[in-house]
Amino acid sequence: MASLFDILAEQRIADALRRGELDNLPGAGKPLVFDDELFVSPEQRMANKILRNAGFAPPEIALRREIAALRAQIAGLEDSSERRQLLRRRLAMLIVQMQEMRRERG
Repeated sequence: MASLFDILAEQRIADALRRGELDNLPGAGKPLVFDDELFVSPEQRMANKILRNAGFAPPEIALRREIAALRAQIAGLEDSSERRQLLRRRLAMLIVQMQEMRRERG
């Protein structure tokens, strides 16, 4: 059952929508961006964000960022380039590291 505060909040949001107060907000109609944590639960994303804001980040976050950066670099290179092959090997190694980290966490 919804609490009095939930009901009141929903009512105020509905009223603001009817009055058009929430129209033309920055980012309206665009999907939310969750950095590079697409496969992480919303709860874990929130915990990670709190840690990042406090200056701490789990090693997995740095690994995810590096994987995302490598993917972006690889996408911009020619299929036959030697650099692309090196980056793909590095990417494969990082993905294996990520899988090992997950296995260790259980």
